[in-house]
Formats: sequence, structure tokens, C-alpha cells
Amino acid sequence: MRGVLQVREEAGRGMKHDRILLAHGGGGSLTHELIERVFAPAFGMETLEDSAVREFGGQKLAFTTDSYVVKPYFFPGGDIGKLSVCGTVNDLAVQGAQPLWLSLGMILEEGLPLADLEKIVASIKTTAAEVGVTVVTGDTKVVERGKCEGIYINTAGIGRVVTEVGCARIKPGDVVIVSGNLGEHGVAVMSQRAGISFQTSVVSDCAPLWGLVKTVLDTGAEIHAMRDPTRGGLAITVCDFASGARVGMRLEETALPVSREVRGACDLLGLDPLSIANEGKVVVVCPSADAGRVVSAMQVHPLGRNARVIGEVIEQPKGMALLRTTIGGERIIDMPTGEDLPRIC
Repeated sequence: MRGVLQVREEAGRGMKHDRILLAHGGGGSLTHELIERVFAPAFGMETLEDSAVREFGGQKLAFTTDSYVVKPYFFPGGDIGKLSVCGTVNDLAVQGAQPLWLSLGMILEEGLPLADLEKIVASIKTTAAEVGVTVVTGDTKVVERGKCEGIYINTAGIGRVVTEVGCARIKPGDVVIVSGNLGEHGVAVMSQRAGISFQTSVVSDCAPLWGLVKTVLDTGAEIHAMRDPTRGGLAITVCDFASGARVGMRLEETALPVSREVRGACDLLGLDPLSIANEGKVVVVCPSADAGRVVSAMQVHPLGRNARVIGEVIEQPKGMALLRTTIGGERIIDMPTGEDLPRIC
């Protein structure tokens, strides 16, 4: 469950569907609908960030969990093991928390090659060591052949909150910064799954973000909100920000960092780079006065070399995100219903 939950004014509204669709897992409007209808009333949830922050023993801790069903489980630039660590530690990092501990739950399909499992576990070990997080507990289940496409992974993570951030802190006059090129993870997985090739291979940006986030926090800049734009990409991120803070967001199309290869894939397949998943990018919202040092700090870090300001927070229209196009017009950035490519993470 991801994103900012807005309690709808039209209380009691029923779901549009009476059965679960793939799109309900895409992080978009159908995911939000599912949370509002089923999970939020059951557990008293009102606001959902990437991690829950709670105080324990006089210290604020962040807690998050995520499941990974990516298909295929090996892809250019990573695998489901690396992805499971990165996805969870990144959800902690963008909540301003230093990742500390992970749990690791594995659902394995009968017939999975042991060599594949060993490679995935080695990837988990390497990635966890890179970010300085420890796998402290786990579980393994095996299901019959055909009931799981090789391997599914669930991870949960706990981190120590260093800086408190959240959508409620976003204000008009803030700027929106992204740490680098958009859409690389989604296109890398898509190309592997569909057998699409490009002149230059697209590699997933899958990476742990805590080092980059810490570099930003160490500048002393006033950071209002952060998010890693995974399922649904940048589109869902800015829609969540606008909705959660009751502000407007305006992005500049000319400022969006999109590689030639990703742009070509999107043109070929009729996709929008804004809505394609990333697994190694962070979106930061901060006062305009702090934008320069945030961008400069990002650009000296290997994961932020192409960082830039891509937009601003505005008063109106409240709860809505806009894109100023290359020809000078504006269009609404709609929250995707689901995602263009299911099982991207």
C-alpha cells in the first residue's frame, strides 16, 4: 500500500469493480480505491506515506513492507533480489530514515533452479551490504509447480528517522527536483519481457537511495517531502503530492530528464515516460531557496549526476498536477488507473 490516502468527501461510494484486477496492484487510482474501500476502514488508516513513522523508546522509527513479483526475475541491471532490498530501503530513505534491518520472506515455486536462487540470494547480500542494512529474520515457503512463476519475495524494513518529511509539509513556492533520468527500470523490464531491442540497451536504474538521500540531508537544506517514483512513475508521485498537500503542482516538460532510448521506446509503444516505473530515483520537494544546494549535492553523487529542478508547487488548482508542454500549453497529469506494464516490481 503506497501513496497518500485522501478520505473522499463522497463517503460510502462503492468500488467500480467487484473483482480484483491487475490494475488494482499498479499503484494508481484503482489501488487508491482499493485502499479506501477495504483496508483503510478496517485498520483506521488516514494518511499513508512510503513508511509509517512511530515513536518507540524516545526514538522515531520508520517501518515499511513490500512484496516483489517482477517478471522476469532477472532483468538488465538487476534481479528480484536486488529489487527487493532497494525497494524497501528506498521507502525508508524517502521518509528521512536510515535503513537498519530487513526481514526476508520467500515464496518459491517447485522446480525453481537452485542456481537461480543462489544468484538471487547473493544479490540480496551484496545490495544489503552496499546500503549497510542487515537481514535479521525471514521465512521460506514452497508452492506447487505452476502456482508461482519462480520466486516471489516480501521484505519489511525498519529505519531510524533522521529528518521528518511528508506531504503535509509541502507549500506553494516549493520546487520539485528529480535525481535523474526517468523510466529506465520499466523500459528495461519491458524490453526483456517482450524481446524488444534498442540500439543501446536500456538498463534498470535499480539502486539503493540512502546514500544519495543522506547526501541531500547533510546539506542542511529544508526538505519538505521525498518519494521514490516506482509504480506509476512520476505521474503518481506528483498527483499524490498535490492531493496530499492540497496544492497544485506544475512540471516543465522541457526539464524532464528522459534518455533517447526511453523516449524512443515510449514513442514506439505509445507510453508516457511520466507513468513508467523507476527503482533508483528520488523526487524531492523543498523551498526554492534551497534548490541550488540540493541539486548540487545530488550531482556530485553517482546516483544523482543528472539531477535537476523539474517543476514547482503552486496555489491552484488544489489537488491537481499540471504539465507545461514543450509548445507552451498545459495539460493535466492524470493519475494512471493502474500501470502500463503489470508486475514491474
